[in-house]
Amino acid sequence: MATAAGLAGVLALLLALVVHPAQAEERPLVLVMGDSLSAAYGIEQQQGWVSLLETRLDGKARVINASISGETSSGGASRLPDLLGQHEPDIVLIELGGNDGLRGLPPRQFEANMADMIEASQAAGAELLLLGIDIPPNYGQAYRDAFTGVYHRLADEFDVPLVPFLLEGIALDDSLMQDDGIHPTAAAQPRILDIVWPDLASLLEEHCLTLAAHD
Repeated sequence: MATAAGLAGVLALLLALVVHPAQAEERPLVLVMGDSLSAAYGIEQQQGWVSLLETRLDGKARVINASISGETSSGGASRLPDLLGQHEPDIVLIELGGNDGLRGLPPRQFEANMADMIEASQAAGAELLLLGIDIPPNYGQAYRDAFTGVYHRLADEFDVPLVPFLLEGIALDDSLMQDDGIHPTAAAQPRILDIVWPDLASLLEEHCLTLAAHD
């Protein structure tokens, strides 16, 4: 027959498993919603900045790359709810807009699609990071200003961090761009990751501190 001390020990173990469900083994999950800039277009998949991010995290966080070449904000808004339900991400990176801009989508429609994604992510309890993009000068300065202004308004309205231009210092460097002038080369990918990293690292740190506070 088990002793009282033995039963107490078993009960304590069971209680610990229920109250503390292996939090030490949980890792935050990062979901990347992007287009060809995040889908490693024209280069090997492992050379892309999202794959390099996974390597840099070294198992401290999980990464799901849901980026699709040619993706638009409308397509992203349609796909995101299912992805949120399937993966339950802690952090969502939204890198969309380039294809919308190249197609001349009205900025208000682009903004509405992006807002839908932000609201859905926040409703699911995820933190957000917006990754902004610019479009070529031949689209006219007025349209470019209206387009890039969407990212800044959304960042302010929803209080989310913003990387203003994912290809800062890259887009105008021919040595870092593929022949199409739109997609960065493999050599540019570590620089893209370095542009994203400071804001993402801050979100990951905040997430880990939040977990620690609930231990």
